[in-house]
Amino acid sequence: MKKILLGLLFTFHFFLVHGQNPSFEQMPVFPECDSLVSTKQEECFYNTLQNYIYDNFKVPSEVSESKYRGSVIALFEVDTLGVFKVLHVDAVSENLKTETKLVFGKLPKVKPATYSGRKTYSKYTVKIAIPLVQPDALVEDEVLNEQDRTNSVLIDNSRELSEFDDVAKSYKKFDNPQFKSDLNLAFSHANYAYFDALMNQVGTNNHTAAKPYSYADVQKYYDFEAVSQSLMKNKETWLGRKFWNENFVAIQGEDYWFTLDPILDLRLGKDFDSQISNTFVNTRGIQFQGGLGNQITFSTSVYESQGRFADYYNAYAETLAPSGGNPAIIPGVGIAKRFKEDAYDFPMAEANLKFTPSKFFDLNLGYGRNFIGDGYRSLLQSDAVSPYPYFKINTTFWKIKYTNTYMWLKDVRPEVTVDGTYATKYMASHYLSYNVSKRLNIGLFENVVWANTNDRGFDVNFVNPIIFYRAVEFSSSSKSGNAVLGATAKYKLNNQLNFYSQFLLDEFAVGDVKAGNKSWRNKFGYQIGAKYYDAFKLKNLTLQLEYNHVRPYVYSHSQPLTNYAHNNISMGHAWGGNFKELVGIARYFKGRYFGEVKLTYGQRGFDFNNGIDNFNYGGNIFLSYDDNRPYDTGVVVGQGNKTSVFMTDLQLGYLVNPASNLKVFGSFFYRNFDPQAETVSAFKNNTTWLSVGIRSDLFNWYFDY
Repeated sequence: MKKILLGLLFTFHFFLVHGQNPSFEQMPVFPECDSLVSTKQEECFYNTLQNYIYDNFKVPSEVSESKYRGSVIALFEVDTLGVFKVLHVDAVSENLKTETKLVFGKLPKVKPATYSGRKTYSKYTVKIAIPLVQPDALVEDEVLNEQDRTNSVLIDNSRELSEFDDVAKSYKKFDNPQFKSDLNLAFSHANYAYFDALMNQVGTNNHTAAKPYSYADVQKYYDFEAVSQSLMKNKETWLGRKFWNENFVAIQGEDYWFTLDPILDLRLGKDFDSQISNTFVNTRGIQFQGGLGNQITFSTSVYESQGRFADYYNAYAETLAPSGGNPAIIPGVGIAKRFKEDAYDFPMAEANLKFTPSKFFDLNLGYGRNFIGDGYRSLLQSDAVSPYPYFKINTTFWKIKYTNTYMWLKDVRPEVTVDGTYATKYMASHYLSYNVSKRLNIGLFENVVWANTNDRGFDVNFVNPIIFYRAVEFSSSSKSGNAVLGATAKYKLNNQLNFYSQFLLDEFAVGDVKAGNKSWRNKFGYQIGAKYYDAFKLKNLTLQLEYNHVRPYVYSHSQPLTNYAHNNISMGHAWGGNFKELVGIARYFKGRYFGEVKLTYGQRGFDFNNGIDNFNYGGNIFLSYDDNRPYDTGVVVGQGNKTSVFMTDLQLGYLVNPASNLKVFGSFFYRNFDPQAETVSAFKNNTTWLSVGIRSDLFNWYFDY
């Protein structure tokens, strides 16, 4: 803008717009115009407002000095109380906008406009010429009403508007607002290990079983900002900061923020007991997260992947193959297409939109996975399945957290696929967590699965967040739904030692229990475990021991479509039914370095399916428990083709970027699979698998099958 000399005569050029709408019987009236006849009041209103603005408007010095010539356009109203209110100001600088609002704020009250004798709102537009022009210099035909705001006098196309630039001016320095938000934290056991000990201190009133957590849940005990600062590397260049310390894109404004990060999972490995040349994963993707105000947060991740795994894992993935010709389902990811001759292409997407209207409630609409439990495994609701649509309500108050989750699942087996369309089924669950004392927490769980038989759709009987599902299932016919009950408990002996447990009840016959005959109808599973934080006084070393025991026919149903599964994988423990498992885990981290050792020993009971013995021994949850049972009593875990499984998983790594959770790692995996009898689907196998890679650690990969 050009400069002008100080001392020039400031003048005022004013265009006032009054609605020529015949519905207004009288326009607003200043006190000094009240005594005039109505035909003169309009002219008096114009003149009074013109003179007031000319006398009170002070052109900012930087505008005067720049020799700016243009105008300020203000849209204002006079409300039913006679108060002037500015609705919008269009000007080249914030100072001009501020001065316009200041002048209108000082205007005295007037009599409001009336319509049929009733007070009403009226809108006007004023154009203030800069430099100012005296009121008597106004041209009468430049007085416009609201209906004429689109004419050539009011619209000034000689300059650019400032709205876009104003948005850029509102940006703030990014100060990690996600740390204090209700955004969900990406759930992986390795990630949550950093604050697991702090979340489980004696005396906390939180609820650790229902996962994922939000940043706000964890922030009370774990200072994300302080940890982030302690891990920062001293990098001056933009590339150095983005690679080692920061989100790739991070924007923060007034009441909003966004982050954008690339997703990588690039691995190269070797299965030394295989004929294939190597194993690999090639994942590229993007994660977008943000918050709008204090109540809305969201996250979405999109993955495009190709890969080839160790032989045992490839074989297991292909046993899960859906109808329609695709060769496999990658556990925890989804349906895979063939890539080249011996690899897979497996895209995946996850998303969550959360609304937190108050401290008591949050509502989640998402496409992803959920987890219930304090252990490595969950018998109730696991994240070993591929993502699914869900709606979740968390209610937290006093010593209680109540979680309701409604899920839309798929059965992709050929026998239930019709016209190339997979079968749809639904799942609804309640989980009530109660802190009995500063050391003891208990939880109650119930869940029901039902299918879209008889065009049943999403059964509104199960929408009620409080109702007892078992009773509803019975009233709808026990064959139409598969209901299970569960319970959890956690006891904190001290800040270092916690004990936890789960119990799952799929079916229970009191008479059979009293008889002590190990009836097939006593379908239940249980978990007991312990965590030892800062073990042997070594900071950040956590030891965990867990035992899981699930009887035959658990998770299955008389109607196979209503099994407890999604995309051919159990929604509970990933092994299905008929097994026992002992897991030992040691995790340690220091700064950006981390390590993990996991040992697993289990016994599983498989079917023979050899043409001679085709019985259902209770491990395959996709078979009806009413068909081909070998016996009704004397049912024990491991019956059928008893198989011993031993696995060792060692990982060492380095956290490259804490903001995006990018890690470089190396892993060693050993597996021994030893069935009693070799069959087509169960045969003796040893695997020694070595891998190295770099990965965005955003969800759990489970290789222990």
